[in-house]
Amino acid sequence: MANTAYDTADQTPAASPWAAVGVSAFDELVYRTILHQPDAGTAGWALLTGASPARVRESCDQLLTVGLLQPPDSMGGLRAIDPRVAIRGLIRRRETVSELLAATAEEMATAYEAGLLREEPSRLIEVASGEGAIAARLEEMYARAEHEVCLFDTPPYLAPPARQLDLQVDLLRRGIVSRGIYAASALEDPKVLSRTWNMVELGEQARVLPSVPVKLLVVDGCRAMLPLTSSAAGGYCAVVVWHSAVTEALQKLFEMAWQQATPLGQPVGDGELNESEGALIRLLAAGMKDEAVARHLGVSLRTLRRRVSELQERLGAASRFQLGARAAQRGWL
Repeated sequence: MANTAYDTADQTPAASPWAAVGVSAFDELVYRTILHQPDAGTAGWALLTGASPARVRESCDQLLTVGLLQPPDSMGGLRAIDPRVAIRGLIRRRETVSELLAATAEEMATAYEAGLLREEPSRLIEVASGEGAIAARLEEMYARAEHEVCLFDTPPYLAPPARQLDLQVDLLRRGIVSRGIYAASALEDPKVLSRTWNMVELGEQARVLPSVPVKLLVVDGCRAMLPLTSSAAGGYCAVVVWHSAVTEALQKLFEMAWQQATPLGQPVGDGELNESEGALIRLLAAGMKDEAVARHLGVSLRTLRRRVSELQERLGAASRFQLGARAAQRGWL
């Protein structure tokens, strides 16, 4: 079984998976020899590999260190550990080291970015002009998301809505958290409202405010995009802000608005509402005007107001504000 090709090579070739776990080509040869001839002992393994007993002992020490052999006991000398168990252990330790290294990389990257900003503050922002450039930057930011995307949604839109919807759907499929705060005026557009309900069904967490302070996208709390200018001719200019005190402030702005916003989702009450009434309650809670609500429900303004009055009477609410509060108490919102 001598294999002199291993005698002159202390490391496995780059293609060998053993190199990744600290096992040289000669160590691998010794390990395989022990698996085939477990009772041969150091002298026998040296004979079988064509190496000196001293070199085989050094190799065995390394195999012990990485967990492929178990030390001598009262039953005899060195023994190989079942490769299925030992190699899985090697893989787990390697994964742990990789995870620690990745965590260290994140810490170092933060320091690296801070150093770049101190050296050249202009690195903090990047300006994108025109619909095409903005759409490209949006796509890149969504693709780089790892944990969460937060957005303020209000017209006019900086990029084609259909493309952004595709990006958001892909985001949810990847398991990334998506939270959106929509301006009530945006939901008055039937297409926007329909897209929003679709996103909620896919897992987006959506809330509504009468208005939002600024159009905004924040990715992982460390990258943000918001508009700089817009022209009557439709030419848009947006800015991408990199991780800094500015992105931290924008994330805090979003969190404050999130606490104040009304959840937009399917009713989870006790079955007292039919489908039409549930839709009416949700649209009213979104702060939409009567005309827009009637248009979405396909009813006349007079019919809408009659239905609202009927709901108020059922809940003993003297106003629409009380109607919303009592609907929320019952779990209808």
